[in-house]
Amino acid sequence: MTHREATLGIRLRSLLFFILYNLMGMAHSLLSLALAPFQTFEQRYRFVNLWTRASLWLLRRLNGIEIEVSGLENLPRGEALVVMSNHQSEWETFYLQLLISPQATVLKRELLWVPFFGWALALLQPIAIDRSRPVSAMKTLLREGKRRLDRGVSVVIYPEGTRQPPGRIGRFNAGGAKLACHAGKRVLPIAHNAGDCWPARSLLRRPGRIRLVIGEPIDCDAGPEALITRTEEWIRETATTLMSTPADGRG
Repeated sequence: MTHREATLGIRLRSLLFFILYNLMGMAHSLLSLALAPFQTFEQRYRFVNLWTRASLWLLRRLNGIEIEVSGLENLPRGEALVVMSNHQSEWETFYLQLLISPQATVLKRELLWVPFFGWALALLQPIAIDRSRPVSAMKTLLREGKRRLDRGVSVVIYPEGTRQPPGRIGRFNAGGAKLACHAGKRVLPIAHNAGDCWPARSLLRRPGRIRLVIGEPIDCDAGPEALITRTEEWIRETATTLMSTPADGRG
């Protein structure tokens, strides 16, 4: 097969994934909304994430994307944490819902207004913030984040704030560290290279291996600034190592 033929094949399979992914998402979102009044939060969480599992299965079978996870021994059981990860695509927002359950994701409130997907996302009780009002957003994060953590629900936050292209780590904000210290919880750092296979703002789904690494939980023993510094250093160093190895395993 020539390079041109291989590229065309990737584009066609990516388009097919986009179509199936969205059709499944719309149908499942409506079904989730219809069943939500009759389900507990735990049941609702599992049901909504059936679409997540189906999407990941489709990525593997249709687009040739495999997943490799290391550091599972660092994932505490029965402990709510503040989870911080680098942000490259939609993939990590899906996968972390399955890896760490139950959880509440910190996100911009506009995502809840997206037809179908935002409606189903609202069923998972995320922490929606108004980025245009940073002071209010921080108060919401600390208040709602502590409520979730006190209930045993981990909080997932992407400290870069927005998705970054492969090979780049954005500037970290300290909101997640402030929440961890405020609630007396540990931070669980995570790094990955999802953007190599599922780049942000692109229809392409490139075959390869997404590698995700779970670090050791970090205590807030020296204040939020020290905590975010330690977390950022670990994520940057680990993500840089992942970026130096091609997702297709060559090199």
